[in-house]
Amino acid sequence: MRVIESRCDPGSARFAENRAAYEGLVATLRDRQQVAIDGGPGRQRSIERHRSRGKVMVRDRIDMVTDADTAFLEFSTLAGFGQYGDEVPGGGIVTGIGLVHGVPYVFIANDATVKGGSLVPVAIKKHVRAQDIAEENGLGVIYLVDSGGAFLPLQDEIFPDKDHFGGSFYRQARLSAMGLPQLSVVLGGCTAGGAYVPALSDEVIMVRGIGRIFLGGPPIVKAALGEIIEPDDLGGADLHTRISGVSDYLADTEAEAYGRLREICGTTNQRSIDHRQGWIDWREPEPPAYDPVEIYGIVSADDRISFDAVEIIARLVDGSRFSPFKPEWGDSVVCGFARLWGHLVGIIANNGIIFSESALKATHFIELCEQRRVPLLFLQNTSGYMVGRDSEAAGIAKNGAKMVAAVANATVPKYTVLIGGSYGAGNYGMCGRGFNPRFLFAWPNSRIATMAADTAETVLVDIRLGGMRGAETTEEEIEAIRAEIRLQYETQSDPYYATSRLWDDGLIDPVDTRDALGLCLALAARQVAPEPGPGLVYRM
Repeated sequence: MRVIESRCDPGSARFAENRAAYEGLVATLRDRQQVAIDGGPGRQRSIERHRSRGKVMVRDRIDMVTDADTAFLEFSTLAGFGQYGDEVPGGGIVTGIGLVHGVPYVFIANDATVKGGSLVPVAIKKHVRAQDIAEENGLGVIYLVDSGGAFLPLQDEIFPDKDHFGGSFYRQARLSAMGLPQLSVVLGGCTAGGAYVPALSDEVIMVRGIGRIFLGGPPIVKAALGEIIEPDDLGGADLHTRISGVSDYLADTEAEAYGRLREICGTTNQRSIDHRQGWIDWREPEPPAYDPVEIYGIVSADDRISFDAVEIIARLVDGSRFSPFKPEWGDSVVCGFARLWGHLVGIIANNGIIFSESALKATHFIELCEQRRVPLLFLQNTSGYMVGRDSEAAGIAKNGAKMVAAVANATVPKYTVLIGGSYGAGNYGMCGRGFNPRFLFAWPNSRIATMAADTAETVLVDIRLGGMRGAETTEEEIEAIRAEIRLQYETQSDPYYATSRLWDDGLIDPVDTRDALGLCLALAARQVAPEPGPGLVYRM
């Protein structure tokens, strides 16, 4: 592989302008993430009450379990952002991947300082997404349970449907059946349906004085039976560890519980993060030849001005080495091989609109990677597939469909990062959320929608006017329609709107992208190779 020869000029005025703008985006991201960690309306009082009970904050709990000086890849820190009156930062739940004795586990931890740990709809979605990640990547799950159960005012959005609360229990039972450890530490309430999280776990630890499990709490028992009973007598740690057998271990403190949990993790017979199975080509990694922080100056401050995807690749991959595929044809899609933290990957990246030639090139490359068992990395920055008579006559619909079908049927691990625009069917052809990439991350400059706000304004205004009496419509009315449509699309294509709804697995700083993807690839490398597809390469 050849080292990419960068053409960007870090000393130029445009680079400086782009960098200043992007540093502002990253500062906003950090500020909003910090609010999710320890902010929000009335949160400080909840935090003080939590600590006054001798309880540890949720991310500190995870730190007490994971190996010292190792990273924790957190998912969807900004889930719920701008929703629920901004009263549910992070959705009230923390999920991610951390190492225990060198073995990767998914963590699902309730944050009791957010609505007492009660689960709003986005929290259920985040919980279920973490379990799906565990299944696809062959990971055990550690549940740090401190939950008030379902948030009852929104019960119709939480309880009955396929991927609602019941879906999490279904997944938990099946994960255990796959031999993926399900381990719980009960650190607070486990009420009603929430009681099934520890009850479905392989092993359970309860902390005396704060951990409680009951299908019906004291108020329900009083209403149903007229019985007045203290919470610990009804479902405390001593009762469930010494009498009912729901819990397997009793701990006097959180620190003792986490020591016991680490001891249990040492007996689960799971592969370590560096236990590669050999099917993904791997060599000793090397850092990029170009500083990843230069990405700030490459991404255009004005999203109407394009940037070269090859310059982004040069700052993500090992040694900035890249072997391009069909570089002289279909150049609005860049395809080629590189290494990322030592792992061989096939990269598909956009340089704008996807034309027929570009779609065919990408399809051919996907088939090559499928045949050679090479994971795929998609870097999205496209306004979609080309439109117009010439494109239709050239078969853009069928050629785009070939690309979409190739993505849908590829069995190798797929990863997606939104580095710019993700519009229309381009989102599908470039392995958007609907095409089940193992992980999907987004940068804070990204945008995602059926079309850009400028295009939507033109299209939808024409449609609206077609249904109105055009001659009687005033300029003021037309301008009001334009403003309404623009506001809708600018709001709904915003990356914070998307990440709030878990359309991605988290907004990340471009500088952190290489490390995040390196961990994701290491997870795949420790698994047995996925079953191959047909393997035939059709020349496009």
